[in-house]
Amino acid sequence: MVLHGLSARCPVCGAGRLYAGYLRLVPRCSACKAPLGAVRADDAPPYFTIFITAHIIIALVVLSTRSSSLPIWSLIAMLVPLTLVVALLLLRPVKGATVGVMLSLGLIGAHRDGAD
Repeated sequence: MVLHGLSARCPVCGAGRLYAGYLRLVPRCSACKAPLGAVRADDAPPYFTIFITAHIIIALVVLSTRSSSLPIWSLIAMLVPLTLVVALLLLRPVKGATVGVMLSLGLIGAHRDGAD
């Protein structure tokens, strides 16, 4: 279920789409009719995304400050956009994986038409 969620497919069947937009879940899977819109992932995916992104960026900061003599302003100019790009690229797969875990555990809330 988690791998299907990571690939933005229905965690239950792996055939239908998971998203109706960038982060909006479809109300029901088009293939198996699983109630994807009823899964309330809410704040968990952004927390996990920040956790992963911070570890990547902090490792880059430590490596770059130890191995180069670049001024701080140039490191900031490179790392701030990189942080935004990494976070935006990770958020969708992390949300899909979270939805997959929640479905596998049976954590389904009230139906909200996929609004997040």
